[in-house]
Amino acid sequence: MNRAQTLLAEAGLLVVAALDAGFNQPAEPREIGTAVLAVGALLVRRRWPVPVFVLTLPALALVGSVIATLIALYAVAARYANRYLLTACGILAAAGYLFPGLEYQYPRADLVLTAIYATMTAAAPIFFGRLVHARHELALRLEDIRAAREHERELDAQAILAKERNQLAREMHDVVSHQVSLIAVQAGALGVSTTDPAVKSVADNVRKLSVDTLDELRHMVNLLRASGSRNTELTPQPTLSDLDRLIAGSGIEARLTGAAPEGIDTAVQRTIYRTIQEALTNVRKHAPGGTATIELAHDDTDFTVTVTNTPPTRPTLALPSARHGLVGLQERAALLGGTVEAAPVGDGGFRLVLRLPRAEGRR
Repeated sequence: MNRAQTLLAEAGLLVVAALDAGFNQPAEPREIGTAVLAVGALLVRRRWPVPVFVLTLPALALVGSVIATLIALYAVAARYANRYLLTACGILAAAGYLFPGLEYQYPRADLVLTAIYATMTAAAPIFFGRLVHARHELALRLEDIRAAREHERELDAQAILAKERNQLAREMHDVVSHQVSLIAVQAGALGVSTTDPAVKSVADNVRKLSVDTLDELRHMVNLLRASGSRNTELTPQPTLSDLDRLIAGSGIEARLTGAAPEGIDTAVQRTIYRTIQEALTNVRKHAPGGTATIELAHDDTDFTVTVTNTPPTRPTLALPSARHGLVGLQERAALLGGTVEAAPVGDGGFRLVLRLPRAEGRR
């Protein structure tokens, strides 16, 4: 309802209240005064509903002007929910309605019917006012629910985006870092072994560019890192059938022992592949010249992957690292209910162990 409609409704109520007071034909000055006071007080009933209601009672009792009192009583009920206040106002309105009837209009035999009618007349604006108040409260509550659902949808969208960003960060690190670090290691080895100054310069430049690329990749992964989900894996994804090709192209001497059980699902295969890939990448970066042993084992409850490398035999190249690879492996394992442990061994080497619970029949 716009302002013009509101003003028109207010004017209509005042006119009806004035006509009701006029139809009761107040003659004495006090009757006229109470009627004018009752109608005039309605102008401020929204701000002071209880005082306005009290001011309409004299006109109700002396003149029989009902409409002004009912309008004020509705304003009280629409503002307040206190049952004692509403009951008291209802009793006063019913008593004020009965007062002129007992004295002038109705015989005593009709007192019961008159009391019932007065009670119903007083109760009607109270019930209607509470109904409007409840409707207003319900509208506010629905608006709160709508806002909460909108906020929940925004949070869901942010969570989905965070998962996708985390998945992208993990794939960038697992795939790009693996390849670029291999380029850096091979370029460094070429620069050390060659005697041609031109080739040595190119090799050094390639190694420098590879290192810079790894550093930029680390910054990008920092920006993208978030909580992950195995349900948003990017495609295509490697499986255990790609392990031989991974080991052959790793650039280090590595030996694979053991075998995986049949029937493990693609999520487990992906986690195993990425774990071995990260372990071999770390061997190239931190143990150049070392060898690696990859052992696949399983029992009735767990599947275990152990990657052990020997100490480095050549100088270690300073490649950027922020341990995102180990964090990503721990996230992958946790999503499948497993664990990742990484620690140095006594001879100067390093061991990484992945343990995943077996879930037969999972596809």
